[in-house]
Amino acid sequence: MAIFTGAGVAIVTPMYEDGTVNYEAFDKLIEFQIENGTDAIIVCGTTGEASTLSHEEHLEVISHCVKTVNHRIPVIAGTGSNSTETAIYLSTEAEKSGADAVLLVTPYYNKATQNGLYEHFKQTAAAIKIPVILYNVPSRTGCNLLPETVVRLARDVENIVAIKEASGNISQVAKLMALADGCIDLYSGNDDQIVPLMSLGGKGVISVLSNVAPRQTHEICAKYLTGDVAESCRMQLEAVELIDALFCEVNPIPVKKAVNLLGFEAGGLRLPLTEMEEAHAQKLEQAMRTYGLL
Repeated sequence: MAIFTGAGVAIVTPMYEDGTVNYEAFDKLIEFQIENGTDAIIVCGTTGEASTLSHEEHLEVISHCVKTVNHRIPVIAGTGSNSTETAIYLSTEAEKSGADAVLLVTPYYNKATQNGLYEHFKQTAAAIKIPVILYNVPSRTGCNLLPETVVRLARDVENIVAIKEASGNISQVAKLMALADGCIDLYSGNDDQIVPLMSLGGKGVISVLSNVAPRQTHEICAKYLTGDVAESCRMQLEAVELIDALFCEVNPIPVKKAVNLLGFEAGGLRLPLTEMEEAHAQKLEQAMRTYGLL
């Protein structure tokens, strides 16, 4: 059984002006997501600025999210690292906190070989009992997890059960699903490719868009899953302008701005991320108005 089907939100981490985590605002965001049909919460991923959280903050945010959600929907903890030892540490601690699964990004900067990626994920998954979602996003990591390696991992390691595919390469995803023959669940890692990846057998999306449009993103997936592919496709295309605006600067710069525009006090970003350029901010606000969010 899949960890979840539908739209999981890659949730932002709200912060105060001094850069500390704003748990009050975080709770409001979590409730907003659950009330609007989000199917899972992915905490401390790229969108949650995990790379600039200390290990202590990282684990505290995961634990807080698990307690706040309180089993209403699955909580998936981002625990990846370019150090296998660190990924094991974060994953085992997330499991102790009650996370339902972990999301493990390919090691960044190190640029491991496919054999290195296999050992990294195998050893990290072996340290825990909860399910593992692999995360392939070469544009950010400089490292591409190939279909053959994904299938090898899924067949060799019992708790490696899914992949978030954000390569943007539909041909690679098609090859993966052909080789896998049902041995791994697929989630889109790109909001503009939800329907294309679901057409290849995907279970849904791990979404940035869901931060500001949780109901709509859930419905894109739900319509597809119930067979209304035409309406799912229409909704996918309707969201393209907003999705483009949410990625006109590096994630999560635009989505944090968008969450603030909705009145949720997500706060600023930790360096080296900076606030949006004014022209981009205007583009984002206009796209949100066009989409009916403002």
